[in-house]
Amino acid sequence: MCDDISVLLVEKEELLHDIIGGNQPIFVCEKAQPRCEPEATETTADTSVVEETFFKVEQDLGPQPLSVMKARQLLSWYTMAQNPNMPQVEAPGTLHPLWVRCDKLDLCATAWLGVETVYSGNKTSGVKLYTVSCKGSSRDKPFPMFCYAQYNLFCSLKEESMMFESQSSVIASLTWNNVEKVLECPPLSSKASLNIKVAVGDIRSPLYQTYKEMEFLLALAEGLRTGETEWLEPMETQSAVDLTRALIEELENVGQGAPGHTSKASEKQKAKTDAIAAFSSMVIERGDLDFTEQLWEKMRKSVTSYQDVTECLKIVVKAVKLGKIKPWIHKDSNSTLSKLILQSYQQQIDAMPLTGLTPANMLLELGLDKIRKDFINYLVGKELTTLNYLRYYLDTEVELQEQVMRVRKLHHLLEILGTCSTFLSLPHDRLFLFTQSCLQYYKTSNYDEDHVFQLQIKPALISYFYEKEQPFSWAMEVSSGQGSKEVKTALYLSDKPLVDHISFDLDVPLDESVNGESEKMSYYRTMVSCSLISFT
Repeated sequence: MCDDISVLLVEKEELLHDIIGGNQPIFVCEKAQPRCEPEATETTADTSVVEETFFKVEQDLGPQPLSVMKARQLLSWYTMAQNPNMPQVEAPGTLHPLWVRCDKLDLCATAWLGVETVYSGNKTSGVKLYTVSCKGSSRDKPFPMFCYAQYNLFCSLKEESMMFESQSSVIASLTWNNVEKVLECPPLSSKASLNIKVAVGDIRSPLYQTYKEMEFLLALAEGLRTGETEWLEPMETQSAVDLTRALIEELENVGQGAPGHTSKASEKQKAKTDAIAAFSSMVIERGDLDFTEQLWEKMRKSVTSYQDVTECLKIVVKAVKLGKIKPWIHKDSNSTLSKLILQSYQQQIDAMPLTGLTPANMLLELGLDKIRKDFINYLVGKELTTLNYLRYYLDTEVELQEQVMRVRKLHHLLEILGTCSTFLSLPHDRLFLFTQSCLQYYKTSNYDEDHVFQLQIKPALISYFYEKEQPFSWAMEVSSGQGSKEVKTALYLSDKPLVDHISFDLDVPLDESVNGESEKMSYYRTMVSCSLISFT
């Protein structure tokens, strides 16, 4: 093949695969990157002269297209090579589909030409030829065909709090038949699904305070794993040691913190929880924090070193051993400190050397215990799942770092549910099924904030969001034939170019009425057509 042509085997050509569908590898043919003239350097030794030649590659210009004429020639060679009726052409066997980048300089503004082999059983029966062009009608026409539209539901909120960049997205994808006009709004009879991707740490999230708590837990766990801890900025003005001493004194002053005697800390926590409840329908924080959970809250907001952690726990262990406090502990608490306190009820306390990394591990256990209870309180309390279904995430027999990872997965799940419940206001039955699906996914998959979770939904439940918005992607297609002989022609309107190797002009704005109001929208047009050539 010519020197100015490059052929690459590509697993995923993002923009192209979005247009043509499917996920099989393809050959992508494009203009080869230009190289400068070779430079020769001479190295002189006593007995020899060595010449080394270097080729300088110019700055990467990105993928470069070929002319449409050259592209058609390449597709012709591919077709002849696959045609069993041409024995004079040596067939190379099974080939991946071939796609050639084009320069858009023909009348149809062709951006891609593609060819794919069609098989009947194990025999080659023909090829499908594809054309992707940047011209296509976007005026209103009656079309009885299949259609789909995608809406970014986050964009439907106009409040100032939503007007900054977010890594989270909620995309509604709708499909329907019998399209009557371009940019038609999906009817309530459409099939709809939500594609939800949530990044933790969004300040607008109802779980932002939980995120800050998880942030400290993860920093502590990472420090124990690597030996280097990056302590967060303290949230309290008092030192960790002073806060711990104050908590001990408070317990001594309120009847040893026995059941039925709620400390001021718990009262403040309950008041805070009630205030949050008035603001958000998703409350994770509890008002029944036991002693170890209150200690965790104090320490996570104030410790800045391993020395702080050690000193605080020494104060607590000493108070327990001397019988100064016999604080109330949740019966299912699993941390080392909780077990020590339970032993103190029977005056049988094991030796507790607070040396090395032991104090930091003990603090990590306190955080895991408390956060797990928070998550159980919400998920089981809202009847979104059961303790039995959460068994994998609550297992305390696995090593500590694995426990942290499983709790982190639960936190991500709750962030997703926060989006679905407070932003989308989805009904309980949808939330229940979605929760089971997410829990099942994370049992076997790694933590991944880029994963897109999908939820099938009735359009009526989300029509409030999309009926007043223009889609960021809209397409209609007509098809004929079945199976390997099916061919399609499709028109795409999108807010971003679907071709990256040529300049792409915006279409003339379309005058469309949305919710009774006239809006002008400009889209990038992409037309995809397909034809079948039979060899028989």
